[in-house]
Amino acid sequence: MPNLVHVPEKKPKPIAPMDPVAAVKRRLLDLVEDEECNQRLARLDTKNLNEFGYDPFGYNPKVLRNVMPTLKWLHRYYFRTQVFGIENVPATGRCLFIANHSGQLPVDGLVIGSSIFFDTEHPRVVRAMTERFIPRVPWLSTFFARCGQILGAPDNCERMLENDEAVLVFPEGARGISKPPNQAYKLTEFGNGFLRLAIRTGTPIVPIAVIGGEEQYIRVANMKPLARLMNLPAAPLFLFGVAPVPGGLLPLPVRYRLHFGSPMVFEGDPDEDELVIGTKVKAVKSTIQNMLQRGLAERKNVFW
Repeated sequence: MPNLVHVPEKKPKPIAPMDPVAAVKRRLLDLVEDEECNQRLARLDTKNLNEFGYDPFGYNPKVLRNVMPTLKWLHRYYFRTQVFGIENVPATGRCLFIANHSGQLPVDGLVIGSSIFFDTEHPRVVRAMTERFIPRVPWLSTFFARCGQILGAPDNCERMLENDEAVLVFPEGARGISKPPNQAYKLTEFGNGFLRLAIRTGTPIVPIAVIGGEEQYIRVANMKPLARLMNLPAAPLFLFGVAPVPGGLLPLPVRYRLHFGSPMVFEGDPDEDELVIGTKVKAVKSTIQNMLQRGLAERKNVFW
């Protein structure tokens, strides 16, 4: 009889259990996988990023990649944004987007940024100038920086423009988002700083009229004592929203309408008298106000 050699049975290697936190994170990333986002992010200019993937202000496209599918859903399916004049957005080079501000919470900036990323032939990341209270909120300040948003200081804006970035400025500031309902779509005072920067850096200004934000919340009151106590620009009290979410209420599903105007170029001395600069600022403000009036006249319904 041939000698029989006993070969021990190989036991399967145990599979190491996946860290539950890592498993949940992986599942969430799978849910937001979006090929369009990947393709558009791959086409972004990366010349200002260092070897670690960050720019001097902390922007990181990898972080942006994780939030863009959610912004896309809000932009296209929740707000169903209509866009007019998108061809006026420069494909490359420095530009200043100047828009009216509204809505109690700055959702309008999110919609503008989503439109310039998803609706243009050449996607761009908009660098919005944030309010000064944002850096005092630890987690939020880091998150905003990773997504490309920066503190609204003149030096920051000028550096961005010198790097040929697309910068979004709301010259009304907090005054714009905290308007009472009877002042909806009526522009408040514009600051002059953006116009001086545009002249100094040779940057074209693209005016934007945003319609829809004024109706996204029903404001009962602006609790000024609370705002002062918390050192916030405003503390609006809402009647209702759709559902509670961290940090506030999900806005009503109004239909946003964005009107992009033709680029405006201004020349002269950036250090001219306030009266001279103010005249040029009024030209930008009047352009946006006229675009708002035309857009409101064409709108048939807040939600459709």
